[in-house]
Amino acid sequence: MEKSSPCATGLPNVRAVVSRAPGFVCLLRRGSLAAGLFIFLVAMAVAPARGATYVVKRGDSLWSVAQKHGTTVSELADRNGLSRSGHLYVGQRLKLPGAKAKAALPENIQRAIDQAPVRTARWRYIVIHHSGVDRGDMKSMDQYHRTQRHMENGLAYHFVIGNGDGMRDGEIGVAPRWTKQLAGGHLASEAQNNIAIGICLVGNFDRRPPSAKQMQSLRLVVDALRKRCKLNLKAVKTHQQINVVHTRCPGAKFPSKSLQKLLGP
Repeated sequence: MEKSSPCATGLPNVRAVVSRAPGFVCLLRRGSLAAGLFIFLVAMAVAPARGATYVVKRGDSLWSVAQKHGTTVSELADRNGLSRSGHLYVGQRLKLPGAKAKAALPENIQRAIDQAPVRTARWRYIVIHHSGVDRGDMKSMDQYHRTQRHMENGLAYHFVIGNGDGMRDGEIGVAPRWTKQLAGGHLASEAQNNIAIGICLVGNFDRRPPSAKQMQSLRLVVDALRKRCKLNLKAVKTHQQINVVHTRCPGAKFPSKSLQKLLGP
């Protein structure tokens, strides 16, 4: 039995790449009415959506709306003439910045999730942690868990997401506990470790919230894992929500209360 690990240490070295739809250029003869019409229609098809809006719901904030629509608080505030710290009201209509290409998991991460030998009903939860420190990478975290926590399988988590210090911001690392389908070491209960996938975001979220890129990568990983393991949103928990021993993880500035809303549907 491995000694379970509290949240603290480094993380992985797999580059998380946000895919972008390839652009294209059409060369047509000048003076052709058909060519001009074709170019016009193509431009309409690939131009960012303008005039898209969002109606504020109870519990929304600039940050949560920005996260949900793949933009930043600054872009959203500027688009609507609001201050970065401004409050929203229910029913308020926000203009959304131009649509961006839909994000997708890097192929190697998606392949690692898809090819793991997952048994039916093997996993029941996906649990989110912070590392509790500002810098981290997979190698240092693995070493810490082996030498200080005496965990024979090393790194306690199945996935790690970087914050730009030790790993690139939003970078996703796949740990051996996932590829080998080993129990985690990230919860205080051995029984829970046997059925819970652990995802650790590098950073101390008692000091500052996770970055937009970290949250985007988290959404992508959670979505892929839910599909692979046939789990619903209720299976996604924070360390604090599920641990049998009280913990602050993943920190006061992690959006725990709005997590399912940010990750869903």
